[in-house]
Amino acid sequence: MPRSVIDSSNDNVIDIFTRKPLSELANNRLTRISAELDGLEMLYSNQENPDKLFSLKILAWGLRLGGEVVALVPWLNKLTPCDEISDPLNGQWQGYYDQGIDELFFSAPLHKVIELESAAEYYDYQCDSDSEIIQEIPDSIGTHSVLSEDGFQSICLKEVVSWRLLNNGNVEAMLIDEKKMDATPVLPGDDCLYPAEQSPDFRYFFQHNIANKIKCQDPEALAAILLLQES
Repeated sequence: MPRSVIDSSNDNVIDIFTRKPLSELANNRLTRISAELDGLEMLYSNQENPDKLFSLKILAWGLRLGGEVVALVPWLNKLTPCDEISDPLNGQWQGYYDQGIDELFFSAPLHKVIELESAAEYYDYQCDSDSEIIQEIPDSIGTHSVLSEDGFQSICLKEVVSWRLLNNGNVEAMLIDEKKMDATPVLPGDDCLYPAEQSPDFRYFFQHNIANKIKCQDPEALAAILLLQES
């Protein structure tokens, strides 16, 4: 079982951006991830539709340093733990949903907890730097990145091939650099991949249904892009 290794003296030190103790932030660092392969979803609400719940495919489950397991979804411009989605306007996490059995639940499935804890114990890496790669898993939900260099006057959609967990707990979305591509299909770990977050043109993540609507010139999807352009 993973244990917290954070000095309790950090309980008195507050991060100026999150207003949370540094010890809590450190214990929330991801140490292992596992792809969600059974179609489980996150449920969320927002202020504009107070009587409705919306669903989003879960990309993966993550094990935190403190031992907690939480679902991860591409949210706006980063991969975000579901329990950290708490913006009333854009979205607020309301739980997890298994469509196959029509069940709402609020904690990670036991089989995912066991899988992650076992893997973390087996792959006990000793890293020399925060940027060392711990894992790289394929994207299984059709995530696309949105790139724009002119304030959404024009956009470029690129498929996310994989997600790379670093020793510092950050997870990077890996995109294809077509100029460096030698063979297809491009698999996780390929030398032609680069992190979306390192591109100055990167803006947001869209799941495949929204991305495909944009590709098909769907009026509602294009209207949403116009809203981004105006924001």
